[in-house]
Amino acid sequence: MCYSQHAMKKRARSLNSWVNEIQRVGRYTFTREEAIRELSLHTNTLEKSLQRATSQGRILRLRRGFYVIVPLEYAVVGAVPTEWFIDDLMKFIGKSYYVGCLSAAAWYGASHQRVQEMQVVVPEHVRGIESRAVRIRFLRFAGMSEALTTSRRTHTGDIPVSTAEWTAIDLIRFQKHYGSMDAAATVLIELAEGLNADDLTAAAGRERTNAYLQRLGWLLEFLGQDRLTRSLHSIVINRNPSYTPLNASLSNRSGRRDLRWRILVNEEPEADL
Repeated sequence: MCYSQHAMKKRARSLNSWVNEIQRVGRYTFTREEAIRELSLHTNTLEKSLQRATSQGRILRLRRGFYVIVPLEYAVVGAVPTEWFIDDLMKFIGKSYYVGCLSAAAWYGASHQRVQEMQVVVPEHVRGIESRAVRIRFLRFAGMSEALTTSRRTHTGDIPVSTAEWTAIDLIRFQKHYGSMDAAATVLIELAEGLNADDLTAAAGRERTNAYLQRLGWLLEFLGQDRLTRSLHSIVINRNPSYTPLNASLSNRSGRRDLRWRILVNEEPEADL
């Protein structure tokens, strides 16, 4: 095929046909810049095509210039599962990340408190996404480089997910973002079944905030998971931490003193199981 014939074919290709081609090879996202480059459409024509495809539910705009393809079988819910496109989205945003907190806990079977959003940990502030079809909450953690993660396979590729042990620490770190200590206890009692004491110790050694480890240790023992806390307790005591409230989000900072973990027990959590 000569160049002129190739160019004519490229110009003749519509947004819809190009989106179909992308989907056929197992991709579910594209950017506006990519569409401009591939389709050679006039800017106004492309914008109208994008708006029309969006109104028809064929694509979903998540960020300005970033689109998710919606196959027919997902038309009712309005989007494919978030794990299918989160990696592409984060590359587009230009931020490192890992799937964490309640979303990570669900990967390990702790789904009792599953929320209808994906919780993604990032090193700096990123504005969340909330629509009828997609909800993504970005949780800021400046020390994210210390996190322990593992690759998890999805329909479209691998994504980083916090290890079960790091997830346990994050449940304490981000507790105020998803509910009471009751919710933390509920998830943790499910998650604890698969935790490894040595791996938890390794994770704790990388955590710089003593209060999170104190609360986690206290909560694990409260839930009858003493097998996980022997080495964790040694790490905490060697750091000689100050007393900290069990639930830092409560205005009440009084309560009995737990000498072992140096916790002010200002709430008695109840696991909803």
